[in-house]
Amino acid sequence: MKKISESTLIVIVSLFLVTFDNVSFFSNVITIYPFSSNNIFFLGSLFVVLSSVVIFLIILISSPYTTKPVLILLLLTSSLTSYFMDSYHVVFDHTMIQNIILTHAAESQDLFNFKIFSYFLFLGILPSIFVYRANVEYGSFKQIVIAKFKTATVSLLIAISLIVVFSKFYTSFFREYRTLKYHTNPTYYIYSFGKYISLMARYDDGLLKSLDADAKIPENDLDRELIILVVGEAARADRFSLNGYERETNPLLKKEDIINFPNMYSCGTSTAVSVPCMFSIFGRDSYSDNKARSTENLLDLLNHAGIKTLWIDNNSDSKGVALRVLYEDYKNPEKNPVCDDVECRDEGMLYGLQEYIDQQTSKDIFIVLHQMGNHGPSYFKRYPKSFEKFVPVCKTNQLELCTSEEINNAYDNAILYTDYFLSKVIALLKKNSEQFETALFYLSDHGESLGENNLYLHGLPHFMAPDTQKHVAALMWFSDSFKIDRKALKEKAKNQFSHDYLFHTILGLMEIQTSVYDKKMDIVNGEL
Repeated sequence: MKKISESTLIVIVSLFLVTFDNVSFFSNVITIYPFSSNNIFFLGSLFVVLSSVVIFLIILISSPYTTKPVLILLLLTSSLTSYFMDSYHVVFDHTMIQNIILTHAAESQDLFNFKIFSYFLFLGILPSIFVYRANVEYGSFKQIVIAKFKTATVSLLIAISLIVVFSKFYTSFFREYRTLKYHTNPTYYIYSFGKYISLMARYDDGLLKSLDADAKIPENDLDRELIILVVGEAARADRFSLNGYERETNPLLKKEDIINFPNMYSCGTSTAVSVPCMFSIFGRDSYSDNKARSTENLLDLLNHAGIKTLWIDNNSDSKGVALRVLYEDYKNPEKNPVCDDVECRDEGMLYGLQEYIDQQTSKDIFIVLHQMGNHGPSYFKRYPKSFEKFVPVCKTNQLELCTSEEINNAYDNAILYTDYFLSKVIALLKKNSEQFETALFYLSDHGESLGENNLYLHGLPHFMAPDTQKHVAALMWFSDSFKIDRKALKEKAKNQFSHDYLFHTILGLMEIQTSVYDKKMDIVNGEL
């Protein structure tokens, strides 16, 4: 094989990455700067500028011993990010990097299909073989330094020159359409990974900051509470018939005395952000992963007050929330008795729960049930066959291969199963209403895009995410013995709320005396 220089190999791979792994980026650019005589040269310059930036970045991080491994890693990783950006129109910011790192292998199995394998093969493996087999001539140390300097300088000058020449276009490109940078591959995910590492490096893994170790139940509170919080998964508010959806997706819940919250909004657009955020004392505006990791959460405060707390999970995990309370994993068929050939069902989380309640002969009880819910993209797997009311359904994880009707049918069937699951939770609470003041609080972690504006799944940065990823389903149910003003609460429920209210609402329902309780943020007891 003919010898080539290190710089030449880097240029070849960079051009390949920009040409074949940036379909999403250039597709988004063309929607704003369509092909025309006025835009054609700017679009060409954009290709050259991005290529020059990629060349410059790779030159900076490469050396004779690392060039090939770095290029192969970039090719393999970029092929996968390209697939997800092209197919689901997601972006890889630092939050998405966090989602990937926290995703379990079993959870990611739904994403594998022939298309992702094709991307990995043709955009990752085959070009990586070329890089591996390339006969690179490095030269002496001095020659390497001079060659790198020349290549880096030339690429940087080309990028700067084109930005200056087409400054009229780049001014609006950088100022008005900054979100386009989220689609560049591999530059943006490299930046996002660096940001994630930087944020993790700031994490203080020392003593956990206590919220209030003196939190307690007042002595005059003689009634025992049993509250179940169901954390939903990817359930949009507009797909609940309780919120006016034309399809009957809540046939069982509508028979109950439900207090529905039609205007509830999530803290994040992914489980990795929303779940820790909703259990933290920090509102969305001041929340950070670092704060959540280094500060006690709602469950810790309940523990301080002596409340029996249990987290049961049929999703991935608690995302760090339940590290210091009793935790049960019901994704395991050995634990969950309601499993079929597809997966373990949410209703299996109720197995053995009555026995647990009966064993607690004193103190209040707080239970979290973390649903699999509407986890995508394989919505058709999220419910038993008997709940397939809306047909035909999308029966592949390649949503782009299905019609809008098929995707929506599968998603709505999963909502129908959640309706059934919540009715079973209410039945369990009714059974215990003579011994306890019982209540259910259902709250989804985030919403979901189902093809609107060609977007799928969830996880877009909060500021640019559509309402479908942030407007979530939420409802409450109370036993007759629970001392609340139902009429007033039903009227109040029409207002807009968010995950920020969960922390203080649970403290209020549990009647906990603590210095961190904010009545204004208590949905049930606060005044709006």
